[in-house]
Amino acid sequence: MPVIEDAKELHGDLIRLRHDLHRHPEIGLHLPRTQEKVLQALDGLPFEITLGKETTSVTAVLRGGKAPAGGDGAHWPAVLLRADMDGLPLQEKTGVEFSSQADGAMHACGHDLHTSMLAGAATLLAEKQHLLQGDVVLMFQPGEEGYDGASYMIREGVLDAAGTRVQAAYGMHVFSSLEPHGTFCTKPGVMLSASDGLEVTVLGAGGHGSAPHAAKDPVTVAAEMVTALQVMVTRQFNMFDPVVLSVGVLHAGTKRNIIPETARIEATVRTFSESSRLRMMDAVPRLLQGIAAAHGVEVHVDYQEEYPLTITNEDETHTAEKVISGLFGERRLSRWATPLSGSEDFSRVLAEVPGTFVGLSAVAPGADPATSPFNHSPYATFDDGVLADGAALYAELATSRLAALSAAA
Repeated sequence: MPVIEDAKELHGDLIRLRHDLHRHPEIGLHLPRTQEKVLQALDGLPFEITLGKETTSVTAVLRGGKAPAGGDGAHWPAVLLRADMDGLPLQEKTGVEFSSQADGAMHACGHDLHTSMLAGAATLLAEKQHLLQGDVVLMFQPGEEGYDGASYMIREGVLDAAGTRVQAAYGMHVFSSLEPHGTFCTKPGVMLSASDGLEVTVLGAGGHGSAPHAAKDPVTVAAEMVTALQVMVTRQFNMFDPVVLSVGVLHAGTKRNIIPETARIEATVRTFSESSRLRMMDAVPRLLQGIAAAHGVEVHVDYQEEYPLTITNEDETHTAEKVISGLFGERRLSRWATPLSGSEDFSRVLAEVPGTFVGLSAVAPGADPATSPFNHSPYATFDDGVLADGAALYAELATSRLAALSAAA
């Protein structure tokens, strides 16, 4: 039976798991309930399971049962499939029947679908274990949303969990907008931006609002900095190698007639090349220190290097495209011309081994993807109808890639 038909038979189980995870989201690196549900889904399957030491990660290795052509099975290839598991600190406003029961937490980025799809792929792969021409490593990862959970798992050996380093790695991410329902999205090369953080504290001297000349107003300086940062991006960086800088926090003061002592700025910085990323690390502090000096105040600039560029391997991306087209037809495939300005810690994995990242639209059937709330919105919804497709793709990527690696050995 084709893998997509096998996956459809699991659809009810995948929905139940996804709804359970959605009702009980957990945030960060420690997701004990989510880990428990993953272990329950793997229970009885022939996986070698390792739990994280620093996090509640789950690494599961399935040993293939079919020796590679012309080999003795001593050095089998291995591939990795990854799903992130954590939620976001948002109060859900979707109104769906299985809405979050955790106050201030929500699966607003679809990680509950990722986890369920990979759990489904585990069952599909276990059923075809005797046909696998190598080993499969499942990477159930906590802490993608700002906690760099991938780094923890890499340090603890996920890439070498099969006994040999994986030779290909695949991740998947659902979207609540952008593309029509059921569309798979790929792009070779730079697919997602690098992400860095900026925290700025302007140190002035407080005073009475009626006498600004007797104080050193940090508010006006901070306001000038916000504007200057945007101007700098447009005047010092090539528009064809874009930089996106967005200020999300601008805070100062306690009352309208008090000039405060400090003002604080927090921003996210997205870049699409390593050269622009390095230039921003130098240009931003220099600009802000110059503005502060011009106004006679001090500034503390903390430029935080976060996630690198998500760069997919061209060959592995074409491999994924062939698998998608073979399973679902060419019409379900969208090849992005430009990167997305989101960021991912799966970039850590792709920096170590060849692989690719695949997007999957979980927009409701018939809904307009251009107006549907995007990931991270408290109104973002993801359709259960893509669960079986995602599980099938995970499983087929592993199966077909192992066969190709075995044949090339």
